[in-house]
Amino acid sequence: MSEDMTSQVNNEIKNSHLSDHDRFLEFNLGKEQFAVPLLSVKEVIAVPETTKVPFTPDYFLGIMNLRGQVLSVIDLRRRMKIEPLTENSETAVIIIDLDYTHLGVVVDSINRVIAVEGEDFAPPPEIESNTSTEFVTGCYKNDKNLVLFLDVDKILDNKDRELIRQKEVDKAS
Repeated sequence: MSEDMTSQVNNEIKNSHLSDHDRFLEFNLGKEQFAVPLLSVKEVIAVPETTKVPFTPDYFLGIMNLRGQVLSVIDLRRRMKIEPLTENSETAVIIIDLDYTHLGVVVDSINRVIAVEGEDFAPPPEIESNTSTEFVTGCYKNDKNLVLFLDVDKILDNKDRELIRQKEVDKAS
């Protein structure tokens, strides 16, 4: 990801206010577009070095040190079973604020910050699936594509949350 794009997105994040609850950070996973609420995004960084934690799922990349704070990092593409783009130099990590911790999520690229008007927002589509899709909170028509809004915490299952919490306990020790 270019430094200009990182700087621009991080400036938007810093300048967001509570009244900006209808702003989202749009990104790509594979060829699909997704977005998360801007207020849940702490910052966007280049993919850092991570320390692998043994016996964790393949999408759990490990832990990283971000200015003295140890964070868990997951590959959101792998977690959602989306084929990543090959050799993409725009790959980035979004630091997301969950209620119980911060989490780094790897995405293929950061697109932009979008402001969604009420009439542009559609409720989550009804999806016939054997797995839960409650992590999709809505969608937005962007040009010719649909952007799905995600709740990252709901993408994680209880085992994931426990693993992340355990890493929080381990780093405090």
